[in-house]
Amino acid sequence: MDQKNLSETFDTVDNWLTSWMARNGVWFLRVAIGLVYIWFGALKLFPGASPAEALIRDTITFLPANLFIPFLAIWEIVIGLGFLTGRYMRLTILLMMLQIGGAVSPLVLNPGAVFVSFPFVLTLEGQYIIKNVVLIAAAIVVGATVRGGGLSNRKPAA
Repeated sequence: MDQKNLSETFDTVDNWLTSWMARNGVWFLRVAIGLVYIWFGALKLFPGASPAEALIRDTITFLPANLFIPFLAIWEIVIGLGFLTGRYMRLTILLMMLQIGGAVSPLVLNPGAVFVSFPFVLTLEGQYIIKNVVLIAAAIVVGATVRGGGLSNRKPAA
């Protein structure tokens, strides 16, 4: 195969792959976020099963943990179901952003549980919190499509 044919083949495959990603990427993001929220929420319904439980108890000391943790569990499951079904996405993303606000609160309310050495060396709990940046970014991409838009593999017109 000569250089020109190889380049054309690569371009054809690349176009097909990027088109597939543009058509399906938001769906995969929604499902992934939904599964993460359902999973992490469900764990909170079983005392001792969630790795976040101790951090929640140590950070949110002004609310009774025996009521707050199950409430948070249901809240997270509702968020997960919203992402999985794709229904009520604006409300789902709002609920998620409110939940994320609470999820990152240990950075301020309980920094000793988050940092071994501020600001770069995180505890396992800190790493658990920081991964929320990825969830926020994914929700922003999903949120950009709530009016019917989508991703494209085409360059915008100049």
